[in-house]
Amino acid sequence: MSNEVVLVDGPAGVLEARHHAAATETVAPWVAVVCHPHPLHGGTMDNKVVTTLTRAYGALDIPSVRFNFRGVGASEGVHADGVGEVEDLAAVADWARQRYPAARLLLAGFSFGSGVAGNGALSLEDVDHLTLVAPPVGRYGFTRLTSFPCPWTLVMGEQDELVDPAGVFAWAERQSPSPRVLRLPEAGHFFHGHLVQLREGLVEILRDQLQL
Repeated sequence: MSNEVVLVDGPAGVLEARHHAAATETVAPWVAVVCHPHPLHGGTMDNKVVTTLTRAYGALDIPSVRFNFRGVGASEGVHADGVGEVEDLAAVADWARQRYPAARLLLAGFSFGSGVAGNGALSLEDVDHLTLVAPPVGRYGFTRLTSFPCPWTLVMGEQDELVDPAGVFAWAERQSPSPRVLRLPEAGHFFHGHLVQLREGLVEILRDQLQL
């Protein structure tokens, strides 16, 4: 899957992104935007979970865009407590829509980025699916998330040392609609040694939820 660096005009300045084109040149029914973990704790668009998510979409021939939030890498601006980052996501989603005008949005995020993606799903139009990986429930805007406007998937390592798995599963049970859940019993927060399982499990779920 080829990829290219792109610069997106964001609300706080230019945003650095990578566009992963589909292997075929057919009209894409979807385009995915992937959000990275916390910028103040070393999170970038090159995080291994983030790149694993783009590979999962690529395995289904779905183009994707991963990007650096404001203040990360070559992206301009400063960290904005998750609020401005939702605006960054909206700008990248607009770029993706312009690149793929017939496509509907798939959103995904890891840790802090799942909070951004989850809140983005509430405000953006034409979101067909949402993937939340190790969502830090109770932080970064998750307290206001009680329902999503689309099918969604929850990915959780049951040995997560930073986010309480039991709390996340209890939160997920209260959501409407309920998610498809991918549990990785031996995985920690960063899924070291379990990225292949994450990718393969997500591909299987996406294939079913998107009816591919």
